[in-house]
Amino acid sequence: MTEPTTSARRILLAEDDAAMRRLLGRILTESGHDVTAVEDGLAAMARLERPFDLLITDLRMPGADGMQVLEFSRRRWPAMPVIVITAFGSIPGAVDAMRLGAFDYLSKPLPDPGALREAVERALGPGAVQPGATPLVAKDPVTRQVIDSALKVAPRDTTVLLLGESGTGKEVIARLLHQNSPRAAGPFVAVNCAALSPGLLESELFGHEKGSFTGALARHEGRFEQADGGTLLLDEVGETSPALQAKLLRVLQEKTFERVGGERPIHVDVRLIAATNRDLQEAVRTGDFREDLYYRLAVFPLEIPPLRRRREDIAPLAEHFLKLLTRAPSHTAPGITPEGRRALEDYGWPGNVRELQNVIERALILSGGQPINPEMLGLPASGRAAADQAGTLREMERRAISSALQAEGGNRRRAARRLGIALRTLQYKIKEYGIS
Repeated sequence: MTEPTTSARRILLAEDDAAMRRLLGRILTESGHDVTAVEDGLAAMARLERPFDLLITDLRMPGADGMQVLEFSRRRWPAMPVIVITAFGSIPGAVDAMRLGAFDYLSKPLPDPGALREAVERALGPGAVQPGATPLVAKDPVTRQVIDSALKVAPRDTTVLLLGESGTGKEVIARLLHQNSPRAAGPFVAVNCAALSPGLLESELFGHEKGSFTGALARHEGRFEQADGGTLLLDEVGETSPALQAKLLRVLQEKTFERVGGERPIHVDVRLIAATNRDLQEAVRTGDFREDLYYRLAVFPLEIPPLRRRREDIAPLAEHFLKLLTRAPSHTAPGITPEGRRALEDYGWPGNVRELQNVIERALILSGGQPINPEMLGLPASGRAAADQAGTLREMERRAISSALQAEGGNRRRAARRLGIALRTLQYKIKEYGIS
């Protein structure tokens, strides 16, 4: 994996103490970073109209404190790492910030400039993982194959379509693509298309001019403009409206668009990555998704397997979340008993990695510092039985696919129609089950 350089990264520094602000700014600037320094939380939130590569904020500031800045940044730019700075003796506040999603914390006065440089390097490095995001764990051969494919396409500007269930880590793979591309020094911007109404989503993506609709009090740059020179992830792209799909198609074809209420064409240089948990081929067949847009997005489709099909990743992921949740100096990860590991590996994980993180956090609270056992995990008692049943269902599915292929003389397209599934789904199942 190619490691992107951390030089010339854009850092927003929020610190109300002028002397400390100058010191931190000088250390970061001498390390080759582009630093924007502000004196309070309100000024920091105003600057966060555009994404930065890293936010460093003091916890105690006038106007809006560091916790408010952290919460604002996590809502606005969830993939942006945040380092909080706290006065000695206020460690509990820093731990609370870690729970809210801060990447790391430093206490002041700083022991030496190297502590800040090391924290920044960790936050900006390719292995950095934000709390709440799926970590990049690739112990299972299935996962390693996905990452190998991602690394092959990363250096190109090819549009990638990430497919997979909710919670499998599609955004993590998108960030991997960005970090290993020539655009690594540029912005990475993610938009959840399912979180906004069609009208709001259009304004969010393309921006709007002042007065273009009620409440448009000022001109607003959209995510395409904010991602210029970098990568834009359209998460849940299958939830977009037909009108917005047409506009997305134009951007992909011509690299230009107009803001809502605007007439001037705006040119952008953006690498687009799309993600969805829907079967877009089926959506095309039913008329819910434009066929021409589908083929523009699916130049390089990449399927992220669910956690139940990458079981060698389960225990390492659980260990990662334990370490992440016990990063405060006064905490140590309690570990997981062999019985607990078996319970984790036997469970079906319908919520995938996101569900696993929640289960580990709950178990950590119940453990009282003791090794985590199956009772603390609180998984259904029928977990192993469910796994056995899944094995039975998998065998039935394999036989059904084999029979359909045999009945259709090996023609996969006709076999898919016979089974009532998409051709791509059939191809994936054939590969999964090793059907010749």
